[in-house]
Amino acid sequence: MSNAIQEHNRCVSVIIEGMEWQQLEYFRAVAREQHFTAAARRLMVSQPAISRSVSRLEHELGLPLFDRVGRSVRLNRYGRAFLRRVERALDEIAKGQRELADMVGPVRGSVAVGFIQTFGAQFLPDLVAGFRVEHPQVEFKLSQGSTGLLLDQLVAGETDLCLLSTHPELAELSWARLFDEEIYAVVPSGHRLARRKSIRLAELANDSFITFKQGWGLRQLNEELCQRAGFQPKATFEGDEIQTVYGLVAAGLGVALIPPLPVSEMQRATWLHVSDPRCERTMGLAWIQDRYLSAVAILFRDFIIQSFAPSAPLQFDE
Repeated sequence: MSNAIQEHNRCVSVIIEGMEWQQLEYFRAVAREQHFTAAARRLMVSQPAISRSVSRLEHELGLPLFDRVGRSVRLNRYGRAFLRRVERALDEIAKGQRELADMVGPVRGSVAVGFIQTFGAQFLPDLVAGFRVEHPQVEFKLSQGSTGLLLDQLVAGETDLCLLSTHPELAELSWARLFDEEIYAVVPSGHRLARRKSIRLAELANDSFITFKQGWGLRQLNEELCQRAGFQPKATFEGDEIQTVYGLVAAGLGVALIPPLPVSEMQRATWLHVSDPRCERTMGLAWIQDRYLSAVAILFRDFIIQSFAPSAPLQFDE
């Protein structure tokens, strides 16, 4: 066992010994809220109870943990140092609870999944429904948003798994490629290239582009593809949904680079294959490499991967 791990375990045991678990929960809540009443409200206990608990904790430690500032409190240097250890200790306890729950019933519990819009419209509902055929008691907490927001949620531990359209360049993430999806040039029906079946992207260099807001994976992909074609796109409108961008193109307000929509929605504008450069995006699944995943989260992760590659062995990028 490494010295770092031994030190971590020692700190956890020292914190827990002689102190009540509830004391540590109360201390953490007050540290986060910086207010006894707000912490009590968050934990749904009385304010005097939480105040007495923190005072008793400070007495046991022999040090004040907070500076009182009017009706609020602020962690002092002792409190900040202690909070780091408490966070780690309570995190270990939470992991232990999840592990025990998995041992009793690995197909119960919940999975928190973040996903980009495309997955929500076309794939995720079928994946959830298919998984719940075998595991009907599993609950799902779903979060849709931009690539940047989803990665922030994943790193913060707010989600277990994240369905994305780009391979995140973050060392702590694991990634499983699911499939590649073609990106089309979409132009208004009256556009000069609308009768073509295929174009070079450079042919749109002088057109106005309908693109996506900053933070969205498709915004970054649009800029990278245009750069490879030798030009900087002139963005006139920004949207945060593929249908919105497509609607603006259909209204004649510009051109766009987007993935396919359901066939029933693709009749109002012209979809063109791009021969140069190759226009596609890789869809995949990400999770934190060294973070504990519950048994049910692992089951759903593997179910997703096998749904897109049923005959292939599971391959992860660590």
